[in-house]
Amino acid sequence: MKLTRRETLFIGMGAVVAATVPLPALASVEDAVAAFTGGADVGSGGITLSTPEIAENGNTVPVEVSAPGAVSIMLLAAGNPNPDVGTFNFGPLAASQTASTRIRLAGTQDVVAVAKMADGSFVRTANEVKVTIGGCGG
Repeated sequence: MKLTRRETLFIGMGAVVAATVPLPALASVEDAVAAFTGGADVGSGGITLSTPEIAENGNTVPVEVSAPGAVSIMLLAAGNPNPDVGTFNFGPLAASQTASTRIRLAGTQDVVAVAKMADGSFVRTANEVKVTIGGCGG
């Protein structure tokens, strides 16, 4: 296949444009919550989310979530390019329905936790974390 100078220039310009145009986020927090809950109503209360008010470095932010009586808990970071942080599932022999981890945050944003309770209901809470140095290339 032979390319002319003009065709090569257009292909190169197209590659540069494709590389510099930001792609929209693949999923939003509300889409993730709707997928987790199956569209059911989400209440409040019965779930505790512990995050620092200010995180000096977004590369490692400690997070702890607890929901007594929960079957599973989903954790989301609203401002990250991919908001899904993780889902913690608890079996009938779990000593407590608590999970703690360290997450990466791109900047100041809400950390959201949604719990599916044993009776099939869902509860949600959120905390804002102020990040001084972003962890996702910020």
